[in-house]
Amino acid sequence: MTQPQPIPESEAAIRVPIEDRRQAVVTGAGGFIGSHLVEELLANGWRVKALVHYNALGSEGHLTKVRVGLAEEARSRLEIVHGDVADSRCVRGIVDGASAVFHLAALIGIPYSYVAPHSYVTTNITGTLNVLEACRDCAVPRMIHTSTSEVYGTAVTTPMAENHPLQAQSPYAASKIAADKLAESWFRSFGLPVVTVRPFNTFGPRQSMRAVIPTIIAQALSEKCSVVRLGALDPVRDLTFVRDTARGFRVLAEAPAEKVVGRVFNLGTGRGISVGSLAAHILNLLGIQKPVEEASDRRRPAASEVLALISDYTRIRREIGWKPEISLDEGIRQTTDYLRPLLKDLPVEEYVR
Repeated sequence: MTQPQPIPESEAAIRVPIEDRRQAVVTGAGGFIGSHLVEELLANGWRVKALVHYNALGSEGHLTKVRVGLAEEARSRLEIVHGDVADSRCVRGIVDGASAVFHLAALIGIPYSYVAPHSYVTTNITGTLNVLEACRDCAVPRMIHTSTSEVYGTAVTTPMAENHPLQAQSPYAASKIAADKLAESWFRSFGLPVVTVRPFNTFGPRQSMRAVIPTIIAQALSEKCSVVRLGALDPVRDLTFVRDTARGFRVLAEAPAEKVVGRVFNLGTGRGISVGSLAAHILNLLGIQKPVEEASDRRRPAASEVLALISDYTRIRREIGWKPEISLDEGIRQTTDYLRPLLKDLPVEEYVR
């Protein structure tokens, strides 16, 4: 987003500096990035209201393990709430009184978006609309909206800055572009203090087995798999460790409004690696020799495949000093340590959509 003539933030934001108002709401808090963000915020003194998707089992997602590992003082600053971003009344009640709302709730599996596109519209577009409206009604001083590098589609220029064209090469990407544009319009139309975060490919502990790094590691370690089966091996991705991504969200919430509000910020490393080279690198790190095969049932439709995603994160480095700190190899090591004890329960031979 290019910032237009400035529109004043809400009266609440003007009255109290953001560093003095550390009540966060995190939607999608039980998910992969969301659970790490909850930990990041708690470690930095925030109180957190964590929204997890209501389900009949009462599951809190990854937050169950997060809570167990917290010190008592940090646990006292965490409130877990069950609900649904598709319900506008529910969302409004949750965000009321927040100093920052981190909106991460979304359907993110690209393969499933080909099968159930209506659900992506409901969660990713209508859900975002509900969060925007709730933040506007409640005069929330800062909303952090989560985008994705998938909105760029295959690179026209590399690395990809925030002004790269948006190209919807999957129903998932289309739903996220729509959500991004809603966020932009709520800033321009109503002065809502929105910041859009655009992470490139994030990886680390707790990530779904549908993601490339966990499935490579699990297949490599499993005695059930004689080969590592993946989708297309040529696409290039920029891989950021999840703790770096979570820190990026936090510092954008804490940054001065004049530096970040109304703008989009990429998170990434600026370095790309092909899926095939990544698999070979992980196998080498693990000291395991297995062939890597391209499986047709794991490929996207040809025109839907995004061939290269490499971040230009100059803007966030220049404006607030964020840069990635954890190397690819260290991130792979930590992810492997997380997966090893879980291996017997992982769907290593299945294609997880």
